Amino acid sequence: MNDAKLLAGSDACVFGALAAGVRFFAGYPITPSSEIANLFARELPKLGGKFMQMEDEIASMGAVIGASCAGLKAITATSGPGFSLKQENIGFAAEAEIPCVIINVMRYGPSTGLPTTSSQGDFMQTRWGTHGDHAIIVIAPYTAREAYRETGRAVNLSERYRIPVIILLDEILSHLRERVEFKEEDIVTVIDRKGPVPGTPYLPYEDTDDMIPPFAGFGDGYRYHITGLIHDKTGFPTSDPGTIDRVMRRMNGKLDYYRDKIVRVKYVDVDNADVLIVAFGSVARSAEEVVRSMKKAGKRVGLLRPVTLWPFPDREIREAAAGKRAVIVPEMNLGQMVREVERAVAGTVPIHPLNRIDGGLITPHEISDLIEELL
Repeated sequence: MNDAKLLAGSDACVFGALAAGVRFFAGYPITPSSEIANLFARELPKLGGKFMQMEDEIASMGAVIGASCAGLKAITATSGPGFSLKQENIGFAAEAEIPCVIINVMRYGPSTGLPTTSSQGDFMQTRWGTHGDHAIIVIAPYTAREAYRETGRAVNLSERYRIPVIILLDEILSHLRERVEFKEEDIVTVIDRKGPVPGTPYLPYEDTDDMIPPFAGFGDGYRYHITGLIHDKTGFPTSDPGTIDRVMRRMNGKLDYYRDKIVRVKYVDVDNADVLIVAFGSVARSAEEVVRSMKKAGKRVGLLRPVTLWPFPDREIREAAAGKRAVIVPEMNLGQMVREVERAVAGTVPIHPLNRIDGGLITPHEISDLIEELL
């Protein structure tokens, strides 16, 4: 594992998914995520896996759900307009608790927008894109090396908790090619979904102590029902208020119950900082450079980088912001994550957004200029 490779962020996602056991991909070409589909098409057959180019994004998400129900670890990739089309089936996967992973390479929108430029405008959509209360996990790497490791983790989280997981890249990270030196900590440990106990009755949505019902694959010899309707323990639709309340609270409660095993953040010089930057994805690379340059100039600036975007790391941000003179939230949108940061900090520290929406990356210079105004 101690070797070096030249990888784009999109390449790293593919290899991380394969290392975690993904053996099915269904998708539809769309800029700037098509390289992911191309690489899966090349690599999956080598491992006995299946690649399917579907007729559209809706069918792609449906095929991924079907493959997962048949027992395969399944994934898809898309960008803005395609991600919007997938939302109904993402909701189905959330309600039916079907493990699957969706890679969304953000481009500037809405609609067709700017297909070849970068953005972070899907931050809120990843959490609330499909309707209703639903459980979802969103992970945002910021380097190719981390994209490898975190995509593998995304597959494992999805399988372990029966929750759809979204990997959120932006166009810059997806296409940026960099030298990656893999180390022992990058090894992806394969985690498989929990199956039924042989010889015992199978209820696909039974109440369990760990809140995770066992999941039998189609063809494993168990008869059960899967539906997007609210259902009881058997998987069949129900209108009983007590059953509805219990099932939905269990399904959504998994995020709270396992929060500390899901949420991951990274800190850079936070403890003694006067100013805290909160940034994710490619913008965090600019922020990290600012922390280094400011430190050389004798100015105390720290960075908190959410790796897990949802569940949102509000507790970690609140603790890191305590006692700071200001918190800066640079993001390539008109202000989406900053609202969550404001909610977490709850007025205890001044929050300053820094937004760019022309398809270009927020530069270290832009962040430094704002900090100079505040110090």
